[in-house]
Amino acid sequence: MKSFRCRVCGNALWFENSVCVSCHTPLGFSRDEVEIVPVDANGRYIDAEGRAWHVCRNLNLSGCTWLAPVEGGQCSACDLTRVRPNDADAKGLSQYPVAERAKRWLLVELDRLGFPVVGKAEDPERGLCFDLLSSVAEDVTIGHADGVITIDLAESDDAYRVRVQEQLGEAYRTMLGHFRHESGHYFEWILVEGTDRRSEARALFGDETADYQAEIDRHYSEGPPADWPERYISTYATMHPYEDFAETWAHYLHITDTVETAAANGLSRVDSSASVPFRTLVTDVWMPLASALNMVNRSMGKDDLYPFLLPDPVLDKLDFVASLRDGESGNGSAGADQRSR
Repeated sequence: MKSFRCRVCGNALWFENSVCVSCHTPLGFSRDEVEIVPVDANGRYIDAEGRAWHVCRNLNLSGCTWLAPVEGGQCSACDLTRVRPNDADAKGLSQYPVAERAKRWLLVELDRLGFPVVGKAEDPERGLCFDLLSSVAEDVTIGHADGVITIDLAESDDAYRVRVQEQLGEAYRTMLGHFRHESGHYFEWILVEGTDRRSEARALFGDETADYQAEIDRHYSEGPPADWPERYISTYATMHPYEDFAETWAHYLHITDTVETAAANGLSRVDSSASVPFRTLVTDVWMPLASALNMVNRSMGKDDLYPFLLPDPVLDKLDFVASLRDGESGNGSAGADQRSR
């Protein structure tokens, strides 16, 4: 994430700020400008082209600070949420802002990297939307199917999430991580399925036509192969080629975003937009940075920030994912995609 400053007083801002804590100017996030901008007393911002933008109607519901094109309307990020908790679900509503914040963070990164974010309203068949569901009354399975990403809002609760993480033996589990992982399923569907990149992906990740349910059953009954650290980024990636791709995609986003954030805050001289091969960025910039950040965490008695190893086969997979940034989406199959996590 880039660093932001108040246009009125120059004070440093967080991405989520709706008010400058220094000069108390009301703020909104302009997706077009990728900037936090001041709004007037009526929540309005006039851009350089004379267009009026307005504070999203969901500011007090989900903490959304993005600007909407219509007064009293909602922003482009909120437009992507198809289902949210109902107004009578107090617990679900209390968990909802955490998921929306992670979704907005994901969208900014996808925008910056140039990956297309098209909603279901524009493309009902292949567009993207999010079902952010409360599991208070029923179980929710996190997953992706035909452009619909489903998130269990219970994952916003730290105690619940850590408990699941320990049960599954995972090294990392966050709300943002879920959004990144599931977006990987979506973009594999859009950018790889039905294109000339499919055979290349199959050579790296494996045969995606393998029975998904059978592979799930095998994974949870037998566990990962003994040599998994030599070929995969996580044990979950060993479950199925689709999951390997999604895990790799998530780590591509982890790395690019963290390197950019480090550069914006003076911790690195190279950001993820530098014109170097992605493998070089990983080996020469990310690995030393991650090692240093791990040591900082340990100095505070915390777990490692990035508890992962990146062997050569994983670097090859990361290179493939990074190459999709400049690629073109194919026609792809619109068949049901029931991959889930």
